[in-house]
Amino acid sequence: MKFLGKFFLTLLLLILLGLVVLYVLLQTQWGAGWFSRWVSDKTAWHLSLSKIEHNFSSPSHIMLDDFSFGHDGQPAVLVAKRVDLGLALVQFSDWLHFDSIDVRDGEINLANQTPDTTLPIQANRLQLNNVRIDSPHSMLPMIAERVNGGIIPWKPTPTDMLGSDAQFQMSAGKLTLNGVPGNNVLLQGSVKQHRMIFSNIGADLARGSMTGNAERDAQGNWKIDQLRLNDIRLQTHQNLSDFLNPLRNVPSVSINRLDMTDARLQGPDWAVTDLDLTLKNITLRGDDWQSDDGSLSMNAGNFINGGFELNDPIVNANFSAQGIELAQFSSRWANGVIRASGNWTRSDKRLTLNDLAIAGLEYTLPQNWRDRWQQALPSWLDSVLVTHATANRNLVIDINPAFPFQMTALDGNADNLLLARQHQWGIWGGKASFNAAEATFNRTDLRHPSIAFNANDQQIQVTEMSAFNGNGLLEGRRVLARMHSVH
Repeated sequence: MKFLGKFFLTLLLLILLGLVVLYVLLQTQWGAGWFSRWVSDKTAWHLSLSKIEHNFSSPSHIMLDDFSFGHDGQPAVLVAKRVDLGLALVQFSDWLHFDSIDVRDGEINLANQTPDTTLPIQANRLQLNNVRIDSPHSMLPMIAERVNGGIIPWKPTPTDMLGSDAQFQMSAGKLTLNGVPGNNVLLQGSVKQHRMIFSNIGADLARGSMTGNAERDAQGNWKIDQLRLNDIRLQTHQNLSDFLNPLRNVPSVSINRLDMTDARLQGPDWAVTDLDLTLKNITLRGDDWQSDDGSLSMNAGNFINGGFELNDPIVNANFSAQGIELAQFSSRWANGVIRASGNWTRSDKRLTLNDLAIAGLEYTLPQNWRDRWQQALPSWLDSVLVTHATANRNLVIDINPAFPFQMTALDGNADNLLLARQHQWGIWGGKASFNAAEATFNRTDLRHPSIAFNANDQQIQVTEMSAFNGNGLLEGRRVLARMHSVH
């Protein structure tokens, strides 16, 4: 019995000695190299370490220096100056599930991860300190620098580093999220079954600031509860249509409230200055929208799109399932003023202007205005009805050499004037009268020209037409029968 006791005691001491030797060797450069080679040879992943460190003052933590880890045949997914692994009892059943992983001074590049694979490690908490993240194939493509923050729990998937159910909080010195760059970014939120919730967003964006909260579901639909943009100064190489494409390319964007203050946006042939905007309760879906109780309040210093320019535009509109109520539109345009109110109805796609006033314009018609008059209107605009309109002291010029004309101090009135129907411009109904102080038609000078007409489906009846020229008074009447109808 004494022999057996001594034998087992000696065996136990030898095992303990072996463990001590192994413990010491693993913390040498040779031990770190041997462990790296063993993992690389026995698994589908490659590992590189310069040092493994353990301290009895923190017995549940192992430090790995100059850490590099990735899939065989691919560049490293994770490279870090130091990785701190926190151990837990769960590792007796799942040895790659850590209590915590602390990555310091490194880079996580998920672009180097092979498709349909995921990192084999998990943690109850992932802590990042001064880390760069490149995740181009995740739910929201992201490139971030100088990242500090944490994810609880961290269970990455092949398509998303955050996993499918986690809470996160992180800051980044620089971040590009879904193509939108920002600095000094703060993100707080959670992921639940591929539904990403941003409970708090803050960033310096385009020399301004952005704050808000939003969420995105698994299908890519966005819901913006609140978003505020202040003092944005954005320049882009995109034209206006391409600039707005991200709103069209997602399935839908639901906006509870969007505020923009003192923004300046500029593209190659368009610009908006001093823009203040509040948009509420609307869902954008491709080129369409939906709303039951939405509103838009907007004003700007200038709006330029190609050769079209508005100065000091003001727009107030209300949205409903029936259409848009244009409560107020006013702007300086072509050295004059234009003012309107009305509505657009979804059922018949008709724009009705109840009150249109144009005063003091000095406007030169574009050379192709006749071609534009012949072009069909877009699908969302079937007809245009002006219930009442007035014009005062306007100057209108056409420099077309085939038939130039100019009208000075042009005044006018119109009632129930149907200017478009079935997507085609024209004078389809209503009555109007116009007069000017002077005019020139094809190099013929006239004084006090005036015209009045009525229009219906069958004809345009010119009830009064007169002018003075050098030889006296010209007067006339005319009936213009329609040769065909718009179908």
